[in-house]
Amino acid sequence: MSDLEKIHTGIPELDMVLRGGLPKQRIHLIEGRPGSGKTTIGLRFLIDGAEKGEKCLYISLSETVEELRATAASHGWSLDGIGLREVVPAEAQLGRQQSVLFPSEVELGQTISAITEAVQEEGPRRVVIDSMSELRMVADDPMRYRRQIVALKRFLLQQNCTTLLMDDLTDEPRQYDLQGTVHGVITLEQREREFGAARRRLRVVKMRGAEFQSGWHDFAITEREVYVFPSLIADEHKGERTRDTITSEIPALDTMLGGGLMRGTSVMILGPTGVGKSSLALQYANVAAERQEHVAYFAFDESRETLIDRANGLSMRAADAIRNGTIYWERINPSRISPGEFIWKVRRQVEDQGAAVVVIDSLNSYLETMHEEKALMLQMHELLSYLSHQGVLSILIVGQSGLLDNVGDPLDIAFISDTVILMRYFEAEGEVRKAISIVKKRPGRHESSIREFSLTSAGVAVGPQLGGFEGVLTGVPRAAQEDSDPPPVQHD
Repeated sequence: MSDLEKIHTGIPELDMVLRGGLPKQRIHLIEGRPGSGKTTIGLRFLIDGAEKGEKCLYISLSETVEELRATAASHGWSLDGIGLREVVPAEAQLGRQQSVLFPSEVELGQTISAITEAVQEEGPRRVVIDSMSELRMVADDPMRYRRQIVALKRFLLQQNCTTLLMDDLTDEPRQYDLQGTVHGVITLEQREREFGAARRRLRVVKMRGAEFQSGWHDFAITEREVYVFPSLIADEHKGERTRDTITSEIPALDTMLGGGLMRGTSVMILGPTGVGKSSLALQYANVAAERQEHVAYFAFDESRETLIDRANGLSMRAADAIRNGTIYWERINPSRISPGEFIWKVRRQVEDQGAAVVVIDSLNSYLETMHEEKALMLQMHELLSYLSHQGVLSILIVGQSGLLDNVGDPLDIAFISDTVILMRYFEAEGEVRKAISIVKKRPGRHESSIREFSLTSAGVAVGPQLGGFEGVLTGVPRAAQEDSDPPPVQHD
């Protein structure tokens, strides 16, 4: 465990990734393409310091003070108490762009001197220098640039301040590498999707002498704040969990499940559209709410009004539970949210509100709408492992293509859940009816029968075992044929 003193960034979740914050009185690099969020994160870092009574300084080599204030105002932030300095490299001044009297060595040295003078005058504890790409413009030799940067580093360390250097990554190929000079490096990335909001993410490349959580972490810049969503490591969140059973209060269904569903397990409800998957999930949510347990229901397809109408039509009191917050309901737009943000929302319901049941309706919309994202299945597996460690019953709804015959599983993901409930339409006696069966249950026994499933004004109903039929799960059953002769006896 590192004993370095750390300083908060002003973004609590980023401090979690950094295992407490940035090492104090060191120099750190924030790198990323234009628009990735460097300036916003730098401002948040200084605002946090100003709120704690620390002297802070923002040195801008590219933006004006008015532009910085406008950026802060767009988030509802005030820069009062923060020193703002514009340092314009000589090469960038219009009157000197064509001059032969300012060799690059002189220009670079003058710009570095202006930075050091500003720091000496202000005496700050926190410094942001934005951006290093402007310094590279006035350096035509990598060795000269590196010497000046090393000199700047030594100066800043002598001032006992914590410094963030911003880099736009605009030089290709990378001739002026800053990563080897500084103590810590955080890379920001903005990725455009084919449709929907751009996805932002970051990773800590290095943090010399300090621990941090490696890998990519999604983050978002909202109107009022910067949010980082640390990637989930399920094994870091093992808690005390009970192994008791949750019932559906539908006797026949509980019998099929060997008494009910176990806490800390995941359940996948598969079936074609309209067969009753969401209604069955809502039954479990409603029963849990009646026990005064907190339920988190995340809907990708259905509106709040539709869900309430469904509950009222089935004589459930879920509408009241949604209104009073016992059932937390949120509509998720997958084209506007990152996988990391969604997982963070689930975690907040579990860790902050003590959710006992989590419903995701449906997994199709989550996985298919974000098909450009990589490793979604691994993230979902990690989420289910986390929910299991927390003793949460997770219910995943998966829609299947087709209605009667040739019903397929477009996602092929039943392997990630502990229990699989299969629902089907079938045709019998001139009617389209519904069937339900349990095809998998890891923890404990289950019934292998197929029963009829129905939705009535009195609620969800499961009937007796379907007898006299074969091929119910194909959608077109036929009458069972009895063998006229007993099967032959097999002898060894």
